[in-house]
Amino acid sequence: MNIAIYMTRSGTTFPDSPAIAKGTTVLRTYGELAKRVSSLAYVFRNLFKLEPGDRVALTLSNCPEYLELLYACWHAGLVAVPINAKLHQNEFAYILSNSEAKICFSSHELVETIATIENDLLKAVIDISSENYERFFEHNALPLVSRESGDPAWIFYTSGTTGKPKGAVISHHNILMSSYCYFADVDQKSPWRTILHPAPLSHGSGFYALAHVMQASCQVIPESNSFDVDEVFRLIEYWPAAVFFAAPTMLKRMLDYPADTDTSNLKTIIYGGGPMYLEDCLAGIERYGPKFAQLYGQGESPMTITALSSRVHAQTDHPRWHQRLSSVGTPQSAVQVRIADEEGQHLPNGRVGEVLVRGGTVMSGYWRNQDATMQVLRNGWLHTGDHGVFDDDGFLTLKDRSKDLIISGGTNIYPREVEEVLMKHPDIAEVAVIGRPDREWGESVIAYVVPSTNKEIDERALDSFCVENIARFKKPKSYYKLDKLPKNNYGKVLKTRLREMEQENKKKLP
Repeated sequence: MNIAIYMTRSGTTFPDSPAIAKGTTVLRTYGELAKRVSSLAYVFRNLFKLEPGDRVALTLSNCPEYLELLYACWHAGLVAVPINAKLHQNEFAYILSNSEAKICFSSHELVETIATIENDLLKAVIDISSENYERFFEHNALPLVSRESGDPAWIFYTSGTTGKPKGAVISHHNILMSSYCYFADVDQKSPWRTILHPAPLSHGSGFYALAHVMQASCQVIPESNSFDVDEVFRLIEYWPAAVFFAAPTMLKRMLDYPADTDTSNLKTIIYGGGPMYLEDCLAGIERYGPKFAQLYGQGESPMTITALSSRVHAQTDHPRWHQRLSSVGTPQSAVQVRIADEEGQHLPNGRVGEVLVRGGTVMSGYWRNQDATMQVLRNGWLHTGDHGVFDDDGFLTLKDRSKDLIISGGTNIYPREVEEVLMKHPDIAEVAVIGRPDREWGESVIAYVVPSTNKEIDERALDSFCVENIARFKKPKSYYKLDKLPKNNYGKVLKTRLREMEQENKKKLP
């Protein structure tokens, strides 16, 4: 079963319905979009000679071309590799090499960066703003290529504790189940008419775009191609039954926005990707009404572990309403979720343990990384690395993320990635990176460093060094100098002690 069939169906059944808009301007109907998808699929197979299962990389900021490229990959039987446009060149290079992508489509501002990467397998880097790209749509339509439901469709690269991204292999069946969960558990009420995309299409917003293709909803790309508070409010005023996905930091900026705007068109804000403070959730409900839904998921089970529906957000008279708003909801319809101890044994309600998931949305494994796959997929369950507890009503509350994972602005950052870069700097002998609670971003990156002999720490130099080697959003916000890192008897750094130092609000280290 090829997930691209839903684009074909919408193009046939609702050919005149608006499909893609930039700001308030409709650019394509579903009839037009489906035709462009099939023509582009023809180019993949006949001009570039790609075979089913070959990978196509998308290094794009949000743009109208995103969905046509994504669905053209699937229509042609290929595997899409969406890549976060904010990554560093080194990270682009690794993902392109690891996925063995044959073609890369890129936003204009990234073309030069991608083109300078040495990669013998990459046949072409194509600027989506070029005339050559538009000529692709002069070609014939390609019939939909048949695929099995378990065939890979999307490789989602997540950060990893080894410092290298891991590619979660998401199948056509996984995407279908995730889309069904969207309607069953997250956005339950019709009509489904508009989805705004201020959040990256390479991540959660892109996954929710797929469910809206099923309903022939209009996909609205902001003029800014990103999140701008003023623009989001203007789009809400214009577009009916508007839904969008937002990281908690985005919602916080909306709550801080002073203007009294008309949000009667707003249907649902779906938040996830990081912790939401209870007071912010309550403030949002007071301002906009119970137009909220929360999700908890991972790249390995995209957008689909638990959900907290708008119905629960509206239950103000429930005696445990605040407790429920502080949770991440109940298991979504296509998965089973349980809490387990270190041996994987089930724990009863009220006991804290690791969150385990299995079901139709869980990845088949990591792309060409059997060791990592075996670590997280054991005995039929995905071991999330997150810790939580179920209450007697079936609501899951997360107690701690994976002990090292930092979530800043809805984006996952593993300290090991930052540590490995900083350890290359000649002025640093040791380093440990942790997350600090941050009101705006959820968490910020903090580095504790031990300098080399007779060396002082130059924060500006370290900032420049990080920007040269990793994505800017992974750069530490603060550096603290230590004579030595706290360690146990085995020489392992005690990050728990560093976190305690943060919590105790000790004096700022020299």
